[in-house]
Amino acid sequence: MNQKNEELRDVCHEALVCLNKPGNSAYDEVKAKLEYVIASYNNDKNPVGLYEIGNMALTALEEISSEKPRKVKKALLKDLKESLLQEV
Repeated sequence: MNQKNEELRDVCHEALVCLNKPGNSAYDEVKAKLEYVIASYNNDKNPVGLYEIGNMALTALEEISSEKPRKVKKALLKDLKESLLQEV
């Protein structure tokens, strides 16, 4: 189970990198929350926040992808969806 949580943390970090690209300022709240839960997970290894905010990040990335498909890698969306399906 811990390995799956580590994978979710890594894919959430990839999502954060993608959201930090120029032109995504509408998602500043999601970015801030994602930074927080990644740091929190690194400290206490409790993945609950990763799942909650990971879903918010997925929604944001899907919105960006629907407007500008080349801004979000399909593999990132796929990996994030798969990681979130393996919820605690």
